[in-house]
Amino acid sequence: MPKKTTKKSTTKTASKKTKKKTKKKTPSKRYDANNKTQKTDAKVQAYLDSLPEERRTDCVKIAEIMRTITKDSTGAMWGTSIVGFGSTHLVYETGREMDWFQAGFSSRKQAISIYLMGNFEAREELMEKLGPHKCGKGCLYIKRLDDVHLPTFKKLIRESCKAMKKASTD
Repeated sequence: MPKKTTKKSTTKTASKKTKKKTKKKTPSKRYDANNKTQKTDAKVQAYLDSLPEERRTDCVKIAEIMRTITKDSTGAMWGTSIVGFGSTHLVYETGREMDWFQAGFSSRKQAISIYLMGNFEAREELMEKLGPHKCGKGCLYIKRLDDVHLPTFKKLIRESCKAMKKASTD
């Protein structure tokens, strides 16, 4: 009898693996309602008020910069800790579609994450002028707003918003 149980377990595991592989091979061409980070009804000001004083000061300034550039006076919370400004509908080459913001940020433990349209390599001159920072695929990480060159920071956000509008289907 133990042998039958083993065979059944193996068969179940194999069929599960097959199903997972099938899902990965056929990307959805419809709106991705299961996008991990969704726009919520939470209030931006409540999030900003919850931050420690020094970080709050920087985030309030960043919010004001993004409000001005995107012309979105209120912004919105995306998930529990991302503040996004402007809105856009993106369609990827794979057919995946999603709604997203034009520019956003989040106060994280180690740094403030600035969410922009990536391609930081193409903006090498601006990145050199910016000051101390790190980059991810679509994120710019800064410790404090006072550490960066503000006009360069604003220019990066403006350029990112323009690129996002070009990529948008809106």
